[in-house]
Amino acid sequence: MSFGGPQWPQQPQQPNGQQRESWQQPDPFPGAQAPQTPDWGALADASAARSRRKRWLTIGGGALATLAVGAIVATAVVSSGGTDDEAGKNGSPTPTGSAAPSGSPTPGPTFSSVAPPPPPNPRDFIASEAKDKAPLSAEGLFPGKKLTMSGREYRKGATSSTTNCASVTTGALGGVLKRNGCDRVIRATYVKDGVAITVGVAVFSTEAEALKAKNQAGGGIAPLAGAGVGDFCRATVCLRRANSIGRYAYFTQAGFTDGRKVTMADKPIFQTSDDVNSFAFNQIYARGRAQASAAAGAPGE
Repeated sequence: MSFGGPQWPQQPQQPNGQQRESWQQPDPFPGAQAPQTPDWGALADASAARSRRKRWLTIGGGALATLAVGAIVATAVVSSGGTDDEAGKNGSPTPTGSAAPSGSPTPGPTFSSVAPPPPPNPRDFIASEAKDKAPLSAEGLFPGKKLTMSGREYRKGATSSTTNCASVTTGALGGVLKRNGCDRVIRATYVKDGVAITVGVAVFSTEAEALKAKNQAGGGIAPLAGAGVGDFCRATVCLRRANSIGRYAYFTQAGFTDGRKVTMADKPIFQTSDDVNSFAFNQIYARGRAQASAAAGAPGE
């Protein structure tokens, strides 16, 4: 249908049969250049560039943050004032990675829980001939040319040794020694300032025999003259004593070299007797100590 009036030109048909209308608006700005169609490709490139810049800024910011943390850690290490060597001394990990704790206690020595055996008793070795095996002689018991006790010096005279025990005794002592099984008597004489003394050591097989001989003693050991010492204690009063230790009984007889009778007031006689008796005891005990020491150091003991 058409109406009267101006006729509009007919629009060409679209290939798909649909009509597309195009409207042309009046130019609001006469003489101005018409706006151009946007360059969509350029806009896409710009957007991509902005995305890349943003991504690089993010990565760069992370790197800066990492560097900042590293700088803080480095500052902390420097501020501590310690070197690697000092750190190792203060308990920091050693270069091998093992800890070196400071102040750790040093392991102490360890000891066996088994108590060592007690040392041998010297008296056990002089108690019987079964263990008392050391050589025995006059020179061994009474060595040297003199003895000194507490600064007092005594010159040694003659010595002797015999297995005929009764032959070197006076009075009842010979019978006592024989009954108790005396094996040997060793004698020595000492002299000092006009006082002479003879000591006789009687040797038995057991301690019990020696103890009996000491307790039953009567008479005395015969004085031994010679080596510059004349007769003494002949037909006069002298000081006699008897003692024992282990399987040894020892007897002394002390008197003046000029034959005077000994009295209780004669202190030099008693001092001489004390000194020589102590010396005899020490010499016998020394035998036991030497043998005990040898046994303690011997393998298998």
